[in-house]
Amino acid sequence: MAPGLDFSDWGAKETRKGTPVVVKMENPNYSVVEIEDPDAAFRPVDKSRGKNAKQVTWVLLLKAHRAVGCVAWIATLFWALLGTIKKRLIFRQDVGMASEKLGKGKLLFTVIKAFLVTSLTILAFEIIAYFNGWHYFQNPSLHIPRTSDIQGLFHLVYVTWLWFRADYIAPLIQALSKFCVALFLIQSADRMVLCLGCFWIKYKKIKPRIKGNPFKSNDVEGSGYDYPMVLVQIPMCNEREVYEQSISAVCQLDWPKDRLLIQVLDDSDDESIQCLIKAEVATWNQRGINIIYRHRLIRTGYKAGNLKSAMSCEYVQAYEFVAIFDADFQPNPDFLKQTVPHFKDNPKLGLVQARWTFVNKDENLLTRLQNINLCFHFEVEQQVNGVFLNFFGFNGTAGVWRIRALEESGGWLERTTVEDMDIAVRAHLSGWKFIFLNDVKVLCEVPESYEAYRKQQHRWHSGPMHLFRLCLPAIITSKIAIWKKANLILLFFLLRKLILPFYSFTLFCIILPLTMFVPEAELPVWVICYVPVFMSFLNILPAPKSFPFIVPYLLFENTMSVTKFNAMVSGLFKLGSSYEWVVTKKAGRSSESDLLAAAERESKTTNQLQIQRGASESELTELNRLKAAPVPVKRVNKIYRKELTLAFLLLTASVRSLLSAEGVHFYFLLFQGVTFLLVGLDLIGEQMS
Repeated sequence: MAPGLDFSDWGAKETRKGTPVVVKMENPNYSVVEIEDPDAAFRPVDKSRGKNAKQVTWVLLLKAHRAVGCVAWIATLFWALLGTIKKRLIFRQDVGMASEKLGKGKLLFTVIKAFLVTSLTILAFEIIAYFNGWHYFQNPSLHIPRTSDIQGLFHLVYVTWLWFRADYIAPLIQALSKFCVALFLIQSADRMVLCLGCFWIKYKKIKPRIKGNPFKSNDVEGSGYDYPMVLVQIPMCNEREVYEQSISAVCQLDWPKDRLLIQVLDDSDDESIQCLIKAEVATWNQRGINIIYRHRLIRTGYKAGNLKSAMSCEYVQAYEFVAIFDADFQPNPDFLKQTVPHFKDNPKLGLVQARWTFVNKDENLLTRLQNINLCFHFEVEQQVNGVFLNFFGFNGTAGVWRIRALEESGGWLERTTVEDMDIAVRAHLSGWKFIFLNDVKVLCEVPESYEAYRKQQHRWHSGPMHLFRLCLPAIITSKIAIWKKANLILLFFLLRKLILPFYSFTLFCIILPLTMFVPEAELPVWVICYVPVFMSFLNILPAPKSFPFIVPYLLFENTMSVTKFNAMVSGLFKLGSSYEWVVTKKAGRSSESDLLAAAERESKTTNQLQIQRGASESELTELNRLKAAPVPVKRVNKIYRKELTLAFLLLTASVRSLLSAEGVHFYFLLFQGVTFLLVGLDLIGEQMS
């Protein structure tokens, strides 16, 4: 029998539960190891010493199983992504109607596609050259090996490309990039001056003020203020979603009823919408509101033609001021009392413009980015120009005009799609002054879909260039001061309407990707990173809650420069799409007050509605049927190929730059490309129902 090995007494110092176990072996095969102290037997043992071949095999099999599972998960995810893209492409075939209207812009998209194919081909050459160690340009002397040193046809093609790139392509890109960088710095300086002017206004608390309080009296009729005659116009066209809330808001304006007339200028070609608007006007007319409905049989000139037709009415001659609100605008009841008194004792004041505020600014990423741009436009551009120059572009709505200023400036003209900017420029040339009220805000909507936003931006950027062609002779020959002419031509039109979209598209969407394939023309880090980020920081200052979106804002603006540049070119050269007007689709978002008013109206009984409208039961039934929400059309997840092509191009350019990365800005470019792609996918997702 083998001797018993009992170690229970060795650790007597420690208290251990359980019964000691004695192990006895009949055929002992062991060696005696000398242990210096009792605790040594219970010390941790190196695990690797106790592993045998079978254990190692099981560990390797387990790791291989995990790796295979990870690969399978990635493959499943990739397959699902491909399936989703396939479905979206199939669905897109059913939405060809909208794409047919965009056929005029296919040329630019074809150029971008060709540029992408060329870039990918060059990228393949660059990757192969990189992994084969063909680094010819690490030496500034640009040493190119002799032909006798070159082995292989592919190597010869690559070296030929390097020579052609260095001698012919790089100088052209460098010259164009220097020109665009100079324009970029000029525009950044202009933006800095505007921001400094805004800071000065805030610091000095400068703003237009009304002398005293003309409405301070217990008896309104006994107050010293002589209420002028005010005409309110609401132009609209097929505005089913928003007509009711805009008419309701305007009819609740706090102004003597006998001194106020509301014109609903309906250009709708849908008879059902016409019936709804007529019924709404009749409802408010029964309540004692002085409101009329106008519908043109010949719908020419878009919004300008609609306003021109309304101003030609004989009864308009009895009114002194006209306030204009688009169909989605909801002014507060005290709007006229905050704006009209500014005209008193200021005979050369032609326009009082209020600020827009947005009821759906937090609806999605697109509305948040639009809110950043529009807040800067009103808080900085409009306010600074109004305080220091008494001139800015009329925003087309939420403003009050002196009718005499409109008449002396030539009235509404149908020659462009930016009739608001047109009348503002002509009024400025006639010597009229403008006031911008940053603290008077009017609720409205911004487009919630990318398609509507893109069409709106096309109109906003093609119209000014078309107008510039028409107004340039009148500006030069006008009698205003030379510095005002310079401000109109150099700053208002050229710098902010032409140069801005030109350098944004050329520098960040053409030259930046090209420099990844032509390293000799590489842009400085401050041009592609530091200055754009700083300027984006300034743009977001008027909307501080939007700071988390600074990077998507910067990148999205660069991507949108394609649409803006295309629109600018079409307006400058008077192409077919420069006079294209598409009504911006509204979602019909309501403010809290509108919702309460709607609930109050819904609580009325059918009998009360019958009395107010003087309608029969069958007519009410028909009206309710028309007023019901239309059958929702299935919204399709459209893929905007032009924007995603550009995003993919910048992404591949960033990957190429990482192959020769020597600075952190290349990682920023990679992040830029990825964010472009994510923003594009987010905008695509907004088209889903």
